[in-house]
Amino acid sequence: MRATEALRRARALVPRRPHSLAGQVFVLQLLVVVVFAVVMAIVFVYEVHDRARREAYDRSLAVSEAFAHAPGTVAAMRSRDPSAILQPRAEAARKEARVTYIVAFDPDGVRWSHPDPSLIGGRVSGEFAPARSGEPFQETFDSTQFGKAVDSTTAVRDARHGIVGFVSVGIKLRSVNDVFQGQLPVIGGLLAVALALAVGATALVSRRLRSQTHGLGPAGMTRMYEHHDAVLHAVREGVVIVGPDGRVLLVNDEARRLLGLPAQGVTDHHVHKVGMAPAIASLLASGRAANDEVRAVGDRLVSFNQRPVGGSGGGRPGSVATLRDTTDLRELASSAAFAHDRLQLLYDASVGIGTTLDTVRTADELAEIAVPRFADYVSVELLEPVLRGEEPTLPGTEMRRVTARGLRTDHPLVPAGELIDFLPGSPVADAVLTGRTQLRTDLADSSGWHAQAPERAERVLEFGIHSLLSVPLRARGVVLGMADFWRAEQAPYDADDVSFAEELAARAAVAIDNARRFTREHSMAVTLQRSLLPRALPEQTGLEVAYRYLPTKAGVGGDWFDVIPLSGARFALVVGDVVGHGVHAAATMGRLRTAVHNFSALDLAPDELLAHLDELVARMDEDEENAETPGGDGPVVTGATCLYAVYDQVTGVCAIARAGHPGPALVTPDGVASYPDIPGSPPLGLGSGLPIEKTELSVPPDSLLVLFTDGLVKDRERDIGTGLALLRGALAVPGRGPEETCAAVMDRLLVPEPADDVTLLVTRTRRMPPERIAEWDIPTDPAAVSRLRGEVLARLDAWGLEDLSYTTGLITSELVTNAIRYGAPPARLRLLHNGSGLICEVADSNSTAPHLRRARSSDEGGRGLFLVAQFADRWGTRYLNRGKVIWTEQLLTNGTGDPGEQDEDALLAQWSDEDPDDL
Repeated sequence: MRATEALRRARALVPRRPHSLAGQVFVLQLLVVVVFAVVMAIVFVYEVHDRARREAYDRSLAVSEAFAHAPGTVAAMRSRDPSAILQPRAEAARKEARVTYIVAFDPDGVRWSHPDPSLIGGRVSGEFAPARSGEPFQETFDSTQFGKAVDSTTAVRDARHGIVGFVSVGIKLRSVNDVFQGQLPVIGGLLAVALALAVGATALVSRRLRSQTHGLGPAGMTRMYEHHDAVLHAVREGVVIVGPDGRVLLVNDEARRLLGLPAQGVTDHHVHKVGMAPAIASLLASGRAANDEVRAVGDRLVSFNQRPVGGSGGGRPGSVATLRDTTDLRELASSAAFAHDRLQLLYDASVGIGTTLDTVRTADELAEIAVPRFADYVSVELLEPVLRGEEPTLPGTEMRRVTARGLRTDHPLVPAGELIDFLPGSPVADAVLTGRTQLRTDLADSSGWHAQAPERAERVLEFGIHSLLSVPLRARGVVLGMADFWRAEQAPYDADDVSFAEELAARAAVAIDNARRFTREHSMAVTLQRSLLPRALPEQTGLEVAYRYLPTKAGVGGDWFDVIPLSGARFALVVGDVVGHGVHAAATMGRLRTAVHNFSALDLAPDELLAHLDELVARMDEDEENAETPGGDGPVVTGATCLYAVYDQVTGVCAIARAGHPGPALVTPDGVASYPDIPGSPPLGLGSGLPIEKTELSVPPDSLLVLFTDGLVKDRERDIGTGLALLRGALAVPGRGPEETCAAVMDRLLVPEPADDVTLLVTRTRRMPPERIAEWDIPTDPAAVSRLRGEVLARLDAWGLEDLSYTTGLITSELVTNAIRYGAPPARLRLLHNGSGLICEVADSNSTAPHLRRARSSDEGGRGLFLVAQFADRWGTRYLNRGKVIWTEQLLTNGTGDPGEQDEDALLAQWSDEDPDDL
């Protein structure tokens, strides 16, 4: 039992065999290091011992030769008593050189000196005969006195080279061993340090190896290699490892399959010699990095990913490459990319088609979108009613081509603008009549398409166009036209392209239908607006007018202008703008223009007229709001701006008022343009209740009064300040008339597509000559009537208006009599001869206006105003700040060029003795 326990304890002291590869490597490295250290120690000991012996030989030889050749040695040996001289010298040299002995002896071997004086005179025991040759003799021998020693013997020669004696120097071996033993601690320390460093390095290497192998033993490493090898060859991704010298180090089964390599004879061979394509071999041998580089290998597409390995020391790096078969993936990606491109094209079509409400431009946008992403050439035909904004009732084969564009401009297709009557059987006619897309993959075999225009068809085929898709443009179930997609460079159309072409055409058809409806509404609004605007401005003797009106294409607005003749050689200039566009704005403009005419007939001042107009617009707003149904799409609340100016040719004064409208520009005869300060008021219909102010300007003769709407000076890309500055620059030119001014302003300020209606009204102001004006004060005496009538007749004779003497005398007598009888002083009579007529005015301070009535036969009075109304072409009452003016106007011609004449009998026949109530 005790023996068994002792054996167990002994085994416990012996380290067990490590199971891991790292442990085994550590033990093996440790044993190798220990053995290497022991061998190195033995070699070092031997080397130290040998070096000590060689040093002993060298030192004994050096001392022997030095003593032999020392001065006086030869003389001492030839002296009578050599020992007496040589013994002290030898002992002194021995002690100085720290050798065991220095023995000088004669050629017969008799000692002259010895460390033991008792041995002087005796013979030496060693061999010295080889020293007689002249060369020093060295040997190791055992002496009876000193033991084993290293001895060097040197012959002493005289001047004639004769040997006179010998010098033997010895160092016993114990001294050599003492030197060696003195170095043993150093040797042991160095061995211990070396062993410690070796063990530490071995431990670090073993630890690193243990971390790399995860403590696996040889069996585990073998098992792991087998598993990894199985995985490497089982994965569906090729792996190729190439060394720095271009040799294939590893290639798995998938890589062999993808690259078409043989099962054997690949590894350890250069990549250019294993049978792969040169381009791929060059890529693998280059060692450069590659990311998803696709290369064709036979009928496969292989994707390469490669990373360099090594080469950090400046040498050529190796590489590790992985390979994937992307043939199916590329086809799938190609299909996805194709679908993405089609979706992107549809998106671009929804954004890029219909940007303008113009049918022709919309068709052009369809062609621009489709070429070249879907077709090489695109032509679009629309029915004639569509171009006019009308809705076609029945589809027809006669259509007008509105666009034809493609990759080249020299194509032989029918150009845009031509009217084409498609024959039955042609693709376009079939598509229109059936409402279904017609596909012609090979136009050369399409007889119906050839029959339409054989010569042109041949030119189309010679041009290279080979395939056609004719798609009806349908919106709300109505065919509006056709979209023809032609291909010349791309592959012919197939059935998969039909649905996409129909979707593309459907988007374009909706945009074209919107443009058609807008064209219809725009035409209606333009027609309505032009019918409501003045077709011709009234002719005035002292008036020269020019105008420009341009409705916007985006939707007719509510701009209007007018020149209205007023009493007393005056006329009104009106420019207005209704908020909004379309028919509603045009209709509102017509209502406001009519209202302005009616208010102008009352001879209201500009501020009073705009105040009445503001109330009218407010009532219109209320009516429209009340008329709207809940949730309905009724018109928006009306708003409007207006500028109203009244110019008096007699005084040269222009009274102006504005409500939310830009003020006028005034250009003096010397070409100085300015914007008079006209107080602004809120736009009409806002219900602000603020008063509207009037400004009176004294306008120099031959000046230009320029009225305009904000559409002229304001646009999307410029503010109103910039526009006003441009307008002032365009107006500041002297000597131009209204027509020239209009042309210059439009050229300078008009943008290609204005966002709002543009209205411009230019008037040259004239003054009535003083010689055509006559005025008289009316006294309160009725007897003055005859005198005033006589002076009036005299002035008519001076003006050459004798034909108007009778009627003018009658009118003057009646008006003056009424002013004396019913008016209030002061009163005045004025005659104005404006070239086209004669104006008679009677003003008094009484604001009561006379009323026209039919007098009975029994009435003594009441017929004067009736006679005035019958003799005058126009008459009326104009109110002043204090009082009124009763005026009449007689035209100088009655339409035939002759002065108008009145038949007195006809006038008197208008009265009857019968009571009107009895009629």
